[in-house]
Amino acid sequence: MSDTSATAGAGPGAPPRAASSEGRRMFAFLCMVFGMFMAILDIQIVSASLSEIQAGLAASSDEISWVQTSYLIAEVVMIPLSGFLSRALSTRWLFAASAVGFTVMSFMCATATSINEMIVYRALQGFLGGGMIPTVFAAAYSVFPREKQGVVAPLIGLVATLAPTIGPTIGGYLTDLFSWHWLFLVNIIPGIFVVVTTVTLVDFDEPDLALLDRFDWWGLLFMAGFLGSLEFVLEEGPTNDWFEDHWIVLFAILCAVSAVAFFARVFMAREPVVDLRAFANRNFAVGSAFSFVVGIGLYGLTYLYPLYLAQVRGYSALMIGETMFVSGLAMFLCAPIAGRLMGKVDPRIMIAFGFGAFALGTWQVTGLTQDWDFWELLVPQILRGVGIMMAMIPINNISLGTLPPDQLKNASGLFNLMRNLGGAVGLALINTVLNGRWDLHLARLHENVDWANAAAVERLETMTQALGAMGSDAGTVALKLMTAQVRVQAQVMAFSDVFLVLTVLFVALFFAAPLLRRPTHKVEGGH
Repeated sequence: MSDTSATAGAGPGAPPRAASSEGRRMFAFLCMVFGMFMAILDIQIVSASLSEIQAGLAASSDEISWVQTSYLIAEVVMIPLSGFLSRALSTRWLFAASAVGFTVMSFMCATATSINEMIVYRALQGFLGGGMIPTVFAAAYSVFPREKQGVVAPLIGLVATLAPTIGPTIGGYLTDLFSWHWLFLVNIIPGIFVVVTTVTLVDFDEPDLALLDRFDWWGLLFMAGFLGSLEFVLEEGPTNDWFEDHWIVLFAILCAVSAVAFFARVFMAREPVVDLRAFANRNFAVGSAFSFVVGIGLYGLTYLYPLYLAQVRGYSALMIGETMFVSGLAMFLCAPIAGRLMGKVDPRIMIAFGFGAFALGTWQVTGLTQDWDFWELLVPQILRGVGIMMAMIPINNISLGTLPPDQLKNASGLFNLMRNLGGAVGLALINTVLNGRWDLHLARLHENVDWANAAAVERLETMTQALGAMGSDAGTVALKLMTAQVRVQAQVMAFSDVFLVLTVLFVALFFAAPLLRRPTHKVEGGH
C-alpha cells in the first residue's frame, strides 16, 4: 500500500498513520541494508582464512584461490542483471529470492567436503546474493523523499564500504574462535530474518511479470561471457604471467567476442537485460568512473595491508583483522558527519577532500619499512576510512540521486558493477606492479649485495660469528638468512611503489572532481 492510499480517507488519524507507514518502510529498508551487508561482507570474509579452508578441504594452493574467484565472477554477472529482474519480479520478491538463495548456499558452503563442492556453492552464493546489493541502492533513491537522503545515503555508503573492510577482521575472529565453517554458518540466522522481514514488510513496488516473456536470453549469455571472462582474466592474470598462459588467452578472446556481441545485443533487443541509457547522464557517467576508482582503493587496500602484514610481519589472521579494524572504525564515525555535510557543502568539494585524504594516506605509506606495524599504519588507515566515506557518499548521491525513477533500477546495477570491476582491475594492477617491482628491486639488490661490497661482506661475517654455535654450518646459514633479508627488503620496496602508484591515481581524481555538475534537484521518493 502506498503512502497516499495509507493516508487517504483517514480523517483526523492521518498523520499518525502516515508516520506509522513511514516507520515501517524505514525498518523494512534497514532489514534490506542488513542483507546487503551480508552479501558484501562475504566477498572478503574468507580472505584471511583461505589457508584454514585449504587445509580443511585438502586443496592445492592453485585451487584455493577459486573460493574467492568463483564468488566474484558469479556476483559480477548478477549485479547488472538485477535491474531487469527487479522490474519484473518487484523489489520484494527479487530481494527475498536472493536472500533465500544466499542463505541456503551459505549453509551448503559450510557442509562442503571437497574444493570442487566449495567452488560450486560459492559461485551460487555469489550469483544469488548479488541481487541484493543494487536493489538496496535503487530503493534508497526511489522510495525515500529528499529530506530522508541525509540519513539513507550515508547508511548505504557506509555498508558498501565498511563490509569489505571489516570482512578480514570478522573472518579472522570466527576462524580463530571456532572454525572456518562459521564463516558461512554465521549467515544462516540473519539470512532467515532478512527473508521473513522482506516478504512481510517490503511493498515498494509491483511486479511486471510480462517483462519475463521478453527476457533476452542471448543478452544474458553474452553478458555472462563478457563479465565472467573479464573477471577471470583479471583475477588469474597476475599469478599466471598474463598472456603467457593459454587459459588467460582463451578467456581474453571469449571476453572480447562476448563484449562485442553483448553491446550489439543491448541496442538491438526489444527489452535488453541491461539498459545503458543512464550513461547519457553526465553525472552518472562521471560518478560511475569515480566509483570504479573507489573500488580500486577499497578492495585494493583491503588486500594490500593484510598481504604486507602476513608476508612481511608474519601476522596471524586474527592479528591482521585487529589491525585492519581501524579503517572500519574511521568509516563508521565519519559516515554521519558526511551525511550532515551533504546538504551544506558542495558535494564536489567533499569528493575532492575524500580523494585528497586517500592520496595523503597512501603517500605516507610510501615510506614503508619492514618494521611498520599497527601504530605506523594507524594514521594512513584513518585517512583511508575518512577519505572513502567523504568521497563515496556524495558520489552515490550525485550519480543516482538525480536520475528519473524509471532508470534507477538498471542504473543501480551498473553503478555497483563499476565499483566491483574497479576492485577487480585494482587487484590485477596491484599484483602486476607488485610482482614486477619485486623482481626489479631483487635484481638491483643482488647486483649490489655481492662479494665486492665491503658492507655486505662485513654484515655476513657478523652474522656468521653470531651463529658460531652451529660450527661449520654457520656460514651457510648466515648466507641463507642474508638472502631472505634481501628478498624481504625487495618486497617492502615493491609495496612502497604500489602505494606511490595509488597516490598518483587519487591525486588525479582529486583534480577531476570539478568534472561533476552540482545537482540542482533530487528524485523525490515514490513507488
